[in-house]
Amino acid sequence: MTTKTILLIDDEPNLAEVISICLTSFKGWNIKVANSGKTGLSIVQTVKPDAILLDVMMPEMDGLTVYQALQKNPDTQNIPVIFLTAKVQASDLKKFAQLGVVGTIAKPFEPLMIADQITQLLNW
Repeated sequence: MTTKTILLIDDEPNLAEVISICLTSFKGWNIKVANSGKTGLSIVQTVKPDAILLDVMMPEMDGLTVYQALQKNPDTQNIPVIFLTAKVQASDLKKFAQLGVVGTIAKPFEPLMIADQITQLLNW
């Protein structure tokens, strides 16, 4: 079985580190971290991840803009995306689902549970 690679795009370095440690420790996944949407779009071209965890609220380029850019590119449009967000009202979740993201993980999240949440959302 090959090791899964996840690209984590989040502008909060401490949070990204916690997520990365959890996913590496609990699942053995290879985690690549980008601290901005622009960096994430550049990394995704070379890394070709199995999935992307994408923060919705980031400065300069928000997660929705990053997601739209991923969808416009034939090389990245089929990579499953999970949003990480504090915006978890029913209207927000409905909007995200209509965009075609695999799912949403609410912030704050339970670090010990995030790997299992991702596994469930991606059917891994």
